[in-house]
Amino acid sequence: MFHIALFEPQVPPNTGNIIRLVANNGCCLHLIEPMAFDLEEKNLRRAGLDYHDLAQVFKYSSYLEFASAMQGRRLFACTTKGGQAYDKIIYQPDDVLLFGSETSGLPTEILNGIAPDRRLRIPMMPNNRSINLSNAAAIISYEAWRQQGFYGGK
Repeated sequence: MFHIALFEPQVPPNTGNIIRLVANNGCCLHLIEPMAFDLEEKNLRRAGLDYHDLAQVFKYSSYLEFASAMQGRRLFACTTKGGQAYDKIIYQPDDVLLFGSETSGLPTEILNGIAPDRRLRIPMMPNNRSINLSNAAAIISYEAWRQQGFYGGK
């Protein structure tokens, strides 16, 4: 299936929502530290409901550790600074969808290490800053899964 990665997440309910998302769409979730909370945070657990045990969640102490673990997979930066519309990509199983933190997105040094054609954006109305992180993860991951015929789902 696919991988959703969160770089330095800041808002516990967003991560909780994404835990619930990956439990339902079969993606793996990768959390890159430092995070502004721990996985026992009450708001995170409440947002994820009882889906925590159904989700595959991995933690990394740094982006470097994460990048090493993802070696050999296609990595897509999901960013408002992307030039490629998310729905124009032909996704492949095992692709990685990398999202930045809610407060600052992905750092320039990480974006610069990802080819421009792998920097994805979700269309929005002009002058708006961004879409909620958990909504963005849902939009893009479900498009990737749709392209696979919702393999494994019912």
